[in-house]
Amino acid sequence: MPKRRLSERQIERIRTIQERRRERLATRADAALAEFDAHSEPMEGRVVVRHGANLAVEDGKGRIHHCLSRQNIGHPVCGDLVVWQSTGEDQGVVTAIQPRATVLSRPDFNGRDKPLAANLSQLVILIAPEPEPSGYLVDQYLVAAELIGVQPLIVGNKMDLLGADARAIFTRRFSHYPDIGYEIHWVSMRDPETLASLIARLGRETSILVGQSGVGKSSLVKTLLPDREIQIGRLSKATGLGRHTTSAATCYRLNGGGFLIDSPGVRSFRLGAIDREGLQRGFREFAPFLGRCRFADCHHAHEPDCAIREAVESGSIAPERLANFHHLLGRKPGQG
Repeated sequence: MPKRRLSERQIERIRTIQERRRERLATRADAALAEFDAHSEPMEGRVVVRHGANLAVEDGKGRIHHCLSRQNIGHPVCGDLVVWQSTGEDQGVVTAIQPRATVLSRPDFNGRDKPLAANLSQLVILIAPEPEPSGYLVDQYLVAAELIGVQPLIVGNKMDLLGADARAIFTRRFSHYPDIGYEIHWVSMRDPETLASLIARLGRETSILVGQSGVGKSSLVKTLLPDREIQIGRLSKATGLGRHTTSAATCYRLNGGGFLIDSPGVRSFRLGAIDREGLQRGFREFAPFLGRCRFADCHHAHEPDCAIREAVESGSIAPERLANFHHLLGRKPGQG
């Protein structure tokens, strides 16, 4: 069933309600900071959960603090590095957001970018034999990774569902990605040995998982985070958020090092508004051929002397990649 579109009046009403909530939160945060001790030392931390007005901030020693956010500093998200001050036992106020190295966003109901997570270094794209994988969706994720400056990693999950012949056919469909320079790991939850190289790869990064519904994201998270329930309990106890931590973007520590951000929001992730030049930059194999077309505004469709189409004909660019470029170029912002 298609989603019901909001009217302008409903959108404005939502904005007004959200602004009132932010004002009340700002008043609470400023009052808490003034009441405790104006001379408390600023400290650095990382936002590991945000649920509404509540933030869980991890300090340099790994201790969790329940924080509010001070007025006019912006909106902290999971993964943000922040400056905060204590207002009591395991309580505090975030007073500044450090500059973000990267930020993953998606369009909100008004078409504007809404940050989901910050300071990522890796976007892990899950595919599986079931449900039928979408190369178009994979390319959307790859473009997003290129444009925000994070390393993408493709993971083929549920490979135990395929026999040898079917597996060969399946993996061949994605063989052009390693040629472009994208790393692929083929894994199965039933074969722990297939996960070893993936775990090592995650250990060096701050990663977030994305992919179609049904590709085994939850099972992979449970495997990668055997102590997830312990971490959730620790967050719940420190912040009073209870089980709400499972419905908000959460940054977990991996046993082998690194961080994994688990966010329900990325299930509906889509690219926001993007122009032709920006989209071209998202296809890394286009780079050697850009600027070599006869026309500066070439769309690489039917124009004569198109360097990109010539690269497709010579085998330097996979035809499905150019097809997905055209699909993305023609879509409306926020569409799939």
